Amino acid sequence: MNRNLLLIALSLFTWGLGESAYFPLIPLYLQKLEANPFQIGAIIGGFSLVGSISYLPGGYLSDRIGRRPMIVAGWAIGVIATFLMAVSSRLEFFVPAYLFYGLSVFVLPPMNSYITEARGKLSTGRALTLTSAFYNLGAIVGPLFGGKFADVFGFRLLFFVATGIYIISTAIVYFIHPQPLDEKSKDDHSNRLLANQKFLMFLVVLFFAMFTMYLPQPLASNYLQNQQNLNLTQIGQLYSINALGIVILNLVLGHTDPRRGFLLGQAAVGIFALILWRCTGMPWFILAFFLVGGFRAARPLAVAQVRSFVSPSIMGIAYGLADTVNAIAMILAPLLAGILYDINPSWIFSWSFLAILLSLILASLVTVTQKHQPLVEYR
Repeated sequence: MNRNLLLIALSLFTWGLGESAYFPLIPLYLQKLEANPFQIGAIIGGFSLVGSISYLPGGYLSDRIGRRPMIVAGWAIGVIATFLMAVSSRLEFFVPAYLFYGLSVFVLPPMNSYITEARGKLSTGRALTLTSAFYNLGAIVGPLFGGKFADVFGFRLLFFVATGIYIISTAIVYFIHPQPLDEKSKDDHSNRLLANQKFLMFLVVLFFAMFTMYLPQPLASNYLQNQQNLNLTQIGQLYSINALGIVILNLVLGHTDPRRGFLLGQAAVGIFALILWRCTGMPWFILAFFLVGGFRAARPLAVAQVRSFVSPSIMGIAYGLADTVNAIAMILAPLLAGILYDINPSWIFSWSFLAILLSLILASLVTVTQKHQPLVEYR
């Protein structure tokens, strides 16, 4: 790992530590600020919506003005937004700050583009999964620290602590070297993506894969508490296992070809759905929550495949389109999950398992046809 990748990885580790310390507690803080369940759902949905519409502008601007400026700007917005959340003691002030934080996710396409170009001798998939693993290493520690800290000192002080951690993360990422713009970035080639049928087909496969993998997850904790009678401590332990699974599966699948690793990540989530559908008992649940880490491992491996369809001059906007497709899938999947849960709670897992099997077949067919395709270049 070269200097720039190491700085990105260390910055992501500290960011993961700060973000995971308070982010899972946001619904509880909204409740403390007297938001009702419908308002909480709408606010969290608004956060996802803001994020989904920020990916394309972030990717486009990284192609036009450079990746490093966009990365530093994204980190800075995260710092400011978290500070504003810390000083907001009323719901009407907290919500705009929270949504402003959602805007910072525009940094993902520029960051993925930067990592791709700075990877050195590493493969694209290996570089993306390795840096993702550093974020999730921080996310293992963050929830354990954040919950205890909030219990003793309260939510607001936790936001101030997270702001301080973010400042350290921003200081680290500030020292990455700028990357030169590709000469062809002076012209706008983004419209050519719409004529790239192979890339568009990949986006269809990506949407279906992300939708089916995310479908069993949003209401898994509700199912475990309501149908399997697990307490909150046990559920918290399962999510710590999940974070460990994300790190390990990122590292393991990152060594494979991105296409193969993407399929293996889907298969791992399929086994998660199968276990929760057909099995009971904490040992089975521990295995399931370890394997569902394949979802977070599959995402960077999907992004890594984007590089084989486009030239460097439009890599940012191509990554932005892929991240937008991911976001739309993650907005829509919980809606279907809620409908299925109301009918029969176990249906979210049975339907997910069968849909993931179909997704694996579709993804396998597409990746076989694309396996030997050369890198697409636009002159």
